[in-house]
Amino acid sequence: MTSANTAPGPAEHAGRGPLSTDELAARIARDIPPGSYVNLGIGQPTRIAEHLPADAGIVLHTENGMLGMGPAAAGDEVDPDLTNAGKVPVTELPGAAYFHHADSFAMMRGGHLDVCVLGAFEVSARGDLANWHTGDPGAIPAVGGAMDLAIGARRVLVMMRLFTREGAPKLVPECAYPLTGTGCVSVVYTDHGVFVPGPDGVRVLETYGTTVAELGERLSVGLLT
Repeated sequence: MTSANTAPGPAEHAGRGPLSTDELAARIARDIPPGSYVNLGIGQPTRIAEHLPADAGIVLHTENGMLGMGPAAAGDEVDPDLTNAGKVPVTELPGAAYFHHADSFAMMRGGHLDVCVLGAFEVSARGDLANWHTGDPGAIPAVGGAMDLAIGARRVLVMMRLFTREGAPKLVPECAYPLTGTGCVSVVYTDHGVFVPGPDGVRVLETYGTTVAELGERLSVGLLT
């Protein structure tokens, strides 16, 4: 393990367990700057909407054509015509706007989003992203808007578990799955830690339920502190 700079080392929270999905969503929400325009990917990233401060001025964009999306809808709030890109019923905030799908993708591709948060099958040490297809026979590819977001958003954040159910790392030297984008990932948020990929290796910002040394034994990427 080498030192990347003279900044303080990673915060190791080894005395607790890994982050739950909601804890991870709240952790990511804290890093989204006030006033940002943000797209939350299908699946776990949508949980971030529940943890954004109401007074932060963060505007959520969904690729099926909405700005000003609120948290998930429940009970009498559910409107079957008001959903996010994953077809989950959502609420709308004051000032919400609706538009054509093509206009929504133009926003994504045109660099108008400050942040997107995507799930991933794998992220490479230099920030390559693989999140649309495992390549397994019979697997259903699901590109959606991920490629557009990966190249169009100013910052691409990844929310994922660090290891598969079988214990294989998802933060890897090289992605084995088909790529969504190359060198596009800014920060990787996982249940075991927060990482910044780059050309010289992976910088560790925080760990949860483990230490940097322990992660170094389980991951085959170079960890910088």
